[in-house]
Amino acid sequence: MRCGCLPPLPRPATERNASFPVDLGLSGKKALVCAASKGLGRGCAEALAREGVEVTIVARTEAAVQQAAEDIGAMAGRTVRWVACDITTGEGRGKALAACPQPDILVNNAGGPPPGDFRDWDRDAWLRAIDANMLTPIDLIKATVDGMIARKFGRIVNITSSAVKAPIDILGLSNGARSGLTGFVAGLARKVARHNVTINNLLPGPFDTDRLRTNIELRAKTAGKPVAELRQAQMDANPSARFGTPAEFGIACAFLCSAHAGYIVGQNILIDGGGYPGTF
Repeated sequence: MRCGCLPPLPRPATERNASFPVDLGLSGKKALVCAASKGLGRGCAEALAREGVEVTIVARTEAAVQQAAEDIGAMAGRTVRWVACDITTGEGRGKALAACPQPDILVNNAGGPPPGDFRDWDRDAWLRAIDANMLTPIDLIKATVDGMIARKFGRIVNITSSAVKAPIDILGLSNGARSGLTGFVAGLARKVARHNVTINNLLPGPFDTDRLRTNIELRAKTAGKPVAELRQAQMDANPSARFGTPAEFGIACAFLCSAHAGYIVGQNILIDGGGYPGTF
């Protein structure tokens, strides 16, 4: 059974009415949102566009990113620009920054590296993971942060992973690369905060995205169990008894980008339904 055959979950209130009751102070700001044709990146782009932000979205597949831009634009009542490129390459970053050269908001996002056993990863595998999930966001921050400082407003949000807080053994490539980015951000965020430029990380747990559905399908195939059974078991294991939605993730991102969030600096904010069991 494929996930598409499963009945949909009830939508949380944040998805049914995903607008803020207060002005976030973002109207007219410019945002560059990476990996935004679907999933968490798209949730962020939708939330920002709804708040009056001039959004440029980036993804690899031209048809998908163009359609996403049209859909988000129709929803928000504004034009959403799009760029089809691989943001993990220098050429791709050049195209993205040419389309949105002076963003006030940067949402860094890239697909995570594959799971596996560290014994099977060679040097090239590690370099690909570090390039995509550490060096690419750092390069984009380097290209945009000085403009933000000059304008006295900037919001940078890095979408990382709950595995930064609670490492997952089969996600060693992600654990390592994203933790490197986290350490870098911890230092830089405190240097630029005095200029009203904030850098924070959002750490998603299980969200109902293509990546999660694919992982469940692979686990089901390996275990010889129905997809629906494993999906339900994973939801039941979470204190919230469900998966998160891209819409509610996007709203959290939009608030971090808002004029009201200038005192939130260098934080790693878990959005995981309470899955992380620690006190700190």
